Amino acid sequence: MSHDEESNGVDVDDAAPGDPGSDEQGTFAGVRNYLIGLTLAALFTVASFWVASGTALIYAPGVAMALAALAIGQMGVHLAFFLHITTGQDNINNSLALAFGVLIVGIVIAGSLWIMYHLNINMMPHDMLDMHRQP
Repeated sequence: MSHDEESNGVDVDDAAPGDPGSDEQGTFAGVRNYLIGLTLAALFTVASFWVASGTALIYAPGVAMALAALAIGQMGVHLAFFLHITTGQDNINNSLALAFGVLIVGIVIAGSLWIMYHLNINMMPHDMLDMHRQP
């Protein structure tokens, strides 16, 4: 294998910004990559507030989709620039830990919504409950 294909056992094509073993090494390169990530994260945050404030450039029903797209972009910046998660062999454990965390958060959110819904139904006064159950 040539030096272009692999550097220190890490696939150069699958290296996140700031990963050790990528072509860019040194403290300056690491700080520069974190500053790029910080700038991108700040831009996504400002753009989200701008979209949510009711800009005329985005069709009103499309605001939720624009915010979702900006949120996904923000997550991508955090995963690549700060958590250094890629699809390389070294990052399988990190990816599995992230997937497990997302699963746990999803279960907690779904369980909380289920509990709140059933508490709302069970805490209704009896006359309101009878009205709610009748067609």
